[in-house]
Amino acid sequence: MAEHPLILAEPQASAGVLALADSSVNLVARPYVQVVNMARVRLDLHEQIKLRFDAEGITIPFPQRDVHFYQAKEG
Repeated sequence: MAEHPLILAEPQASAGVLALADSSVNLVARPYVQVVNMARVRLDLHEQIKLRFDAEGITIPFPQRDVHFYQAKEG
């Protein structure tokens, strides 16, 4: 975030773990920007994060569910 030209230097941006959810680790990035730049910065950061994850071999899993079928006993 420090290198993005539309993110303000002060107050300083922050990032961290927002929640350890059932199937994910939810991260948060909180940069300070002018209101007019909010959408552009959000899109840019999402793209930069995804590209960095790809470069580091980090994959984003999709929710999965195991389904087990049992044969009913006759009788």
